[in-house]
Amino acid sequence: MLQLTGVHHVTSITAQPQQNYAFYTQTLGLRLVKKTVNQDDVSAYHLFYADGLASPGSDLTFFHWPLPREQRGTGSLVRTGLRVASEASLSYWQERLKQLGVQHLPIQTRDGRLELAFEDPEGQRLALVVDEVHPQGNPWVPSPVPVQHQILGLGPVTMSVAALDKTDRVLQQVMNLRPVRDYCADSTPVRVYEMGPGGCSAELHVKQEPGLARARSGAGATHHVAFRTPDREQYQAWAEHLTQAGVPASGPVDRFYFRSLYFREPGGILFEIATDGPGFAADEPMESLGQKLSLPPFLESQRPQIERNLVKL
Repeated sequence: MLQLTGVHHVTSITAQPQQNYAFYTQTLGLRLVKKTVNQDDVSAYHLFYADGLASPGSDLTFFHWPLPREQRGTGSLVRTGLRVASEASLSYWQERLKQLGVQHLPIQTRDGRLELAFEDPEGQRLALVVDEVHPQGNPWVPSPVPVQHQILGLGPVTMSVAALDKTDRVLQQVMNLRPVRDYCADSTPVRVYEMGPGGCSAELHVKQEPGLARARSGAGATHHVAFRTPDREQYQAWAEHLTQAGVPASGPVDRFYFRSLYFREPGGILFEIATDGPGFAADEPMESLGQKLSLPPFLESQRPQIERNLVKL
């Protein structure tokens, strides 16, 4: 049976790329590992922040679209977890966020794990989550955050649906995710699904919120979540599997740094299946990732025009 192996990346929307760059590299201490453009809209940056080795499963990415703020609601991705190694790290982050004036909640236990929920300057909802099972990462030495407290990678991703039944069938019968437990968050029922090995980096949490209006996308919204598949062989098998299951999908899309498949679950949320490779060192050295505008070969001829239309970070 085909198995996804975890969360690959989460892509969101920013209307303020300079502010976004400062927050994710200086406040959160992540590494800008790829400065490129949205391949379907080359007027927009696509910025990738990750760990020191640009590992799959550590990427927070952003499209720059000058949009008003999102209107929150159901039918959307509502929170991204970021794994840290210990309770001591949460205490460090609580003090750091306080000193830097970042809106955050007190440390609390949610679904049996300690977490610190906060928002970026545009309202992107995030939470630092203690991962005691896999507390090792790939640190970025120049980061302003001490190595022992750096973000290890992505944790659980939470989505909101009005009704669970059709989404549940796709998650279980098409994507082969396993429902493993239920809990309540702020009186809202949440079902946890896991993929592959399970654990903090391989969970999708689904909130059931039938009373909410549908979300409207904008700055601060999450555009899509991508799930990991290790290689081309399994990626091709997923493409065939989606077709056989009758799921409308993009078909194979070569993003140069990885290969993608896109489809929407019944609630309208955009999902992606992405390969772990070739990776962000495909066109520039690992030691200098993100220092210049990178374009895949099929966009290189448009570089002068693309560069003229992009704001400076």
